[in-house]
Amino acid sequence: MTNKRFRLGVVMDPIARIQYAKDSTLAMLLAAEERGFELRYLEQADLWLRDGRAFGRARPLSVAADPRSWFTLGEPSVEPLGRLDCILMRKDPPFDTEYIYTTYILERAEDEGAMVVNRPQGLRDMNEKVYTAWFPQCCAPTLVTRDRTDMRAFLEEHGKIVCKPLHSMGGRSIFVVERSDKNTNVIFETLTDEGRRFAIVQRYIPDIAETGDSRVLLIDGEPVPYALARIPAEDDNRGNLAAGARGVGRPLDDRDRWLAGEIGPTLAARGMLFVGLDVIGGYVTEINVTSPTGIRELDKQHHLDIGGSVIGAIERRLLARPAPRAQR
Repeated sequence: MTNKRFRLGVVMDPIARIQYAKDSTLAMLLAAEERGFELRYLEQADLWLRDGRAFGRARPLSVAADPRSWFTLGEPSVEPLGRLDCILMRKDPPFDTEYIYTTYILERAEDEGAMVVNRPQGLRDMNEKVYTAWFPQCCAPTLVTRDRTDMRAFLEEHGKIVCKPLHSMGGRSIFVVERSDKNTNVIFETLTDEGRRFAIVQRYIPDIAETGDSRVLLIDGEPVPYALARIPAEDDNRGNLAAGARGVGRPLDDRDRWLAGEIGPTLAARGMLFVGLDVIGGYVTEINVTSPTGIRELDKQHHLDIGGSVIGAIERRLLARPAPRAQR
């Protein structure tokens, strides 16, 4: 435990509604409290800007490893967000305009002294599906387009593809399409809103049926030694826990470590301390930066403390920061 009592704020969805046994944010908060961090709780509606400064209506938060009563909140008080040492941005997607406005507020808090995890600029810049384009050597053939003719040509080239919107999460609106599928046109029309929106199509990777969609977690650029393989249900193509997939931990293989080495340093340098790579058949399909999950499942199966590792990385970065001018 550090000698300094850091103040950590968390921006998240309502804590009363989380799934106690699966929530990764709670794992981080439990680890932070154990290390002596002073916790503050906020939701999006508790944030605002006034004359260029970021403020929040923050409530003292205490957490407990108790599935019947895992949190206690104190009375709210208004304070400049820049006075917090760190802010965890753990609001789940969809990544809509409200999410973007939230990152603006948090970036002003960052400018005023708070470390925000993950960095607001990175959250805006790194769309979880499109940002794979920065690492084509790690990915299967991928097309991002509005043009349905181009989608059709991509399908003809590869025979079987996966089609997704760019803004959703949890396996929503993911389609697997084959050349003979008579629903192809309506799928392309729906995903692109008749050519008015971009969508992503990727070559289908058959490994997902047997080995699943693996979540490789990166902490400050370094991989956790186990991945969470999410095996689709027999009647589904989607490797998402929210869509009914089964989570099975497995050790990282050489390909996982290579992928982490290609992507992790860039993300860490840009302030993305906790990231999830989605890997199918040795190819990265998404780079999750908003609110990656999988901590609780891997902790339980492999006796890890991933939340503690995340908080440890935050603590090291805080301790390495230069002292404010007035404290020198």
